[in-house]
Amino acid sequence: MKKIVLAGGCFWGLEDLIRKQAGVLNTTVGYTGGKVENPTYHNHEGHAEAVEIEYDETKTSYKNLLDLFFQIHNPTTLNQQGNDRGTSYRSAIFYGNEEEKREGENFINIVNKSKRWKDPVATTLEPLTKFYPAEEYHQDYLEKNPGGYTCHAIYFDSYLK
Repeated sequence: MKKIVLAGGCFWGLEDLIRKQAGVLNTTVGYTGGKVENPTYHNHEGHAEAVEIEYDETKTSYKNLLDLFFQIHNPTTLNQQGNDRGTSYRSAIFYGNEEEKREGENFINIVNKSKRWKDPVATTLEPLTKFYPAEEYHQDYLEKNPGGYTCHAIYFDSYLK
């Protein structure tokens, strides 16, 4: 089992679309990338709302999950997805090692070269320090609250075709 941590706006919508993918074993929404210890929804300054994804590398890959990530949010808006604004809603790949960082850089280049978005990618590459799970009521939120708010959708087909 491997893990990847991605941020692309409100964590509810990301989690909902990612969890349905082949090879994804578990998703946890939470906070990362900031300095506040033990952040909460009301006190997570500097942290991004993110999803920790556990996956079976025999059924999917880091690259395939990056491909999906760039299909389901707008990576060109700085600190914003839909109506959500601020650094909590930034687009970021939190890498655990240099290989993951290189894969992230390569995928950002793929997305920019595709010209699917009129603006360049604003997604940041940030070292993963500590991931803090969000409060229980945020976990699986859109399953618990069908019709709840999301600004995520599948905007494009795979970048790898």
